[in-house]
Amino acid sequence: MARDLHHNGIAYIATGFDLAFRKGVRRYVMIPLTINVLLFGAAIGLIIQYAPDWVSALLSYLPSWLHWLEVLIWPLLVISVLLVFALTFTSVANIIAAPFNSLLAEKVEQQLTGVAAADGGVKGMIRDIPRILMRELQKILYFIPRLIGFALLLFVPLIGQVLWFLFGGWMMTIQYADYPFDNHKVPFAQMRRELWRHKGKSLSFGCSIAILSSIPLINLVMIPVAVAAATAMWVDHMRNNTLG
Repeated sequence: MARDLHHNGIAYIATGFDLAFRKGVRRYVMIPLTINVLLFGAAIGLIIQYAPDWVSALLSYLPSWLHWLEVLIWPLLVISVLLVFALTFTSVANIIAAPFNSLLAEKVEQQLTGVAAADGGVKGMIRDIPRILMRELQKILYFIPRLIGFALLLFVPLIGQVLWFLFGGWMMTIQYADYPFDNHKVPFAQMRRELWRHKGKSLSFGCSIAILSSIPLINLVMIPVAVAAATAMWVDHMRNNTLG
């Protein structure tokens, strides 16, 4: 049953924090959390070292007659560069942690519905590792050509940065919402259609995750929180329609 409070994706972030550290779930958070802490620790170091140079380099492409826009474009470029780092390290972390994220999504769904997966648990996760990793490959093949296209649009002042941000949000939604879909063997294309059917929730959820994943310290816990939040959104708004 859908929860009346959650009419937009942003509201699910708080739900994700609650669910990820709830009794019966939090032990499944530790491995994804450890992977996330290690990788984002490295990311923070790289951001401090390289992000200012990236922003300056991108601003150098701004035509002289548009220099008056620099005060508006600078914060958008900072967000865009941070989002690049967030997306890159999130992708790497999720490939490594994908089997554990799938197990976490399974346990969160069980917590919310009271229904245990017939072939789930740690043994099921181990058995499904090849399929889970193939699903991650599907995501990468979906992301890369679109990533290149939207990255090129970054050179279009204002419009490019806004479109990049929205695309980053969409990528985040697919990344995390896919775990509960894939646990039920829902095809990748069907998953994308269902998320787009709820595009308001999907984009507000993904953009919120993208922003939080760019903030030091908060980003350290975002992978398990995002998995839990996306699973709650799936249970409330997509599960019944998808599974029939």
